[in-house]
Amino acid sequence: MGKVPTAVTVVTAPGSDGPLGATANAVVSLSVDPPLMLVALARASRTLVGLQDAARFGVNVLASDQGELAARFATKDPHPVKWDGVLWHELDGVPAIEGAVLAMACELREELDGGDHVILVGAVSASEQTDAEALVFHGGVYRPLG
Repeated sequence: MGKVPTAVTVVTAPGSDGPLGATANAVVSLSVDPPLMLVALARASRTLVGLQDAARFGVNVLASDQGELAARFATKDPHPVKWDGVLWHELDGVPAIEGAVLAMACELREELDGGDHVILVGAVSASEQTDAEALVFHGGVYRPLG
């Protein structure tokens, strides 16, 4: 599946000790009317637990110059370390990463079994975008879209 190019996203959630986040590429638009997003997170993800507690999550499509953030949020580092120096703001109750191509806030609607992952369906409640070029993952490498 590494040969299938995917957008690189950081899924975020509010946490009791600060923002949570995890890099994910199993993220797709599910429906336009109503606007729904589908996200799959590993069952062992601390971000998943925070997301379930808050019943909200953010989807941040990273820009081509945010490869370092993609790598950082893919680690098992504690969340305060992941967020050190990361510029973000709140978008309808969830952390939105500054400079992302697209940031969306979603309300959790449904959870489905996805093997070692949990599939989450969220209704988009707010979004914002920039003109930045997207970062993609292909062949085991983060790359600019163009």
